[in-house]
Amino acid sequence: MLDETTVLKWGVERRLEFIEFRLFWEGGVNRSDIIAMFDVSVPQASKDLTLYQERAPQNAIYDKSAKRYVAGPQFSPIFLKPDPDAYLSRLRSLAEGLTEPAESWIASPPETDIALSPRRQVDIAVLQAVLGAVRKSQSLEVRYQSMSRERADPLWRRMTPHAFGYDGFRWHVRAYCHIDHKFKDFLLPRILGVRDPSTPGSSPAQDTQWNERFEVEIGPHPDLTPSQKAVVAKDFGMKNDRAVLRVRYAMLFYVLKRLGLLGDATKQSARTQHIVTLNRKATDEALRVAELQL
Repeated sequence: MLDETTVLKWGVERRLEFIEFRLFWEGGVNRSDIIAMFDVSVPQASKDLTLYQERAPQNAIYDKSAKRYVAGPQFSPIFLKPDPDAYLSRLRSLAEGLTEPAESWIASPPETDIALSPRRQVDIAVLQAVLGAVRKSQSLEVRYQSMSRERADPLWRRMTPHAFGYDGFRWHVRAYCHIDHKFKDFLLPRILGVRDPSTPGSSPAQDTQWNERFEVEIGPHPDLTPSQKAVVAKDFGMKNDRAVLRVRYAMLFYVLKRLGLLGDATKQSARTQHIVTLNRKATDEALRVAELQL
């Protein structure tokens, strides 16, 4: 029998984690689940279940009628750190068609739908080239379609990319612009072509808006009832009706926009806007520092 200190091979530990996932989230697991998921032999699947029982004897109990192992009343995970966000991310990926059912580990997903947003088309060659430039610390010429009046037509311009950002709807690349001589966000779908990798521009260490963070203090909308404030506080993990979001200056506008916190949220209806910014004056100043307009 193996003790708690025995080091497991990665593949074995992965299968034990799968067993625990099914026990915790779906109430049970059987040998055929392991075989189907990992394409192992029947003896190997049996060995995995035996090993799991040795490591966690209170967690898996064999149910003869159901012909599977079910979670015991004293279940305590040792290979899995149960995380609602992680489980719901798997469920979301399934609903969006980004993950195959087998890859999610969820055997019987509940019927699920999400509020879809139009999928932004990113050219594979563009993403590959930008990733390469980030990896090699190079600059790259991109044919970029700006939405400004000054640059109404696509323009070849050189940038030095170093990071990626996602605003909840679109992906952008954070890069030093060799035309404007400052760090900016370039939306990936608006990059129409790439060419001529070359020497980089300013170092990522100089991108203070990306490297430095601002603390946004949020709380329940003042017009909510005490019980409503309590559930909002629980929803956002607040303590004493306050939570702090540490946000990169470069991402601050996107975060506030997504949370409905651009401008004075207290003037919006509490029925639709449940949180407000507690340090709004400082937040407005941080947006100004980030060179983004309300």
